[in-house]
Amino acid sequence: MTVPEMSPRRREATEWMISYWYNANDSKLPRVLLIGDSICNGYQYLVRDELAGVAYVSFYATSKCVSDPSYLSALSFMLGEYDYELIHFNNGLHSLDTDRASWELGLKAALDLISAKGKGAKIVWASSTPLKDPSLTRKAGELNAIAGKIMAERGIPVNDLFALMDPLDRDEFWCDVYHHKEEAKKMQARKIADLICKALLSRQA
Repeated sequence: MTVPEMSPRRREATEWMISYWYNANDSKLPRVLLIGDSICNGYQYLVRDELAGVAYVSFYATSKCVSDPSYLSALSFMLGEYDYELIHFNNGLHSLDTDRASWELGLKAALDLISAKGKGAKIVWASSTPLKDPSLTRKAGELNAIAGKIMAERGIPVNDLFALMDPLDRDEFWCDVYHHKEEAKKMQARKIADLICKALLSRQA
C-alpha cells in the first residue's frame, strides 16, 4: 500500500469527520459500513431506516481526500471496530481539484486497506453525485471515470449514484451546489438499501 507522505491537495479551512455505529451493542444482524462525505452523511440515516430488521449500519463521512495520508488512519480505525458484511465506499466531491494521479494512488491505497482489513466484506464503489455547477459536474465525472476503470480492473461493482441523480432538475432536487433535498436523499437511500439487501441475500445463498 503506497501513498504520498504529503498530499499535493491543500487542506480545506475546516476538515471534518463524522462516524456513527448504530446498534453498537447488538450483533444479531449483519453490519454494513457506508463511507463517503457530506452526501453520505445526508443519506446514512435513511439507509439505516430502510435496512431496519435487515442489517445494522455504521458510517464514516469526512471532508478528507483519499490522497491525504491521515485518511487511511481514520479508515483503518473504522474497519477495525466491527466485522462488516458489505462496505459501500465513495470519495470524490472534496477532491475535485486534487491532482488526478495523486487521487488515483490514494484511491487504490484505500481499496487495498479495505481489502486487507475488511475480513472478506463485499466492497461496492459509489460514484460521486453531480452538482448544480456544470463545470464541477464535469470534474466529478472525471473522477468517476478514473474510479470506474479501477473498479473494473478489481472486479468491484459500482453503484452509479451519478446516473441516478444526473437527470433530475437541479432546482427541484438540490438545496445548494453540492447537496440534495430530502426527496433526492430518499432516492439515493432506496437505491443503496436495495443493493445492500440483494448483496446480503446472495452472500447467504
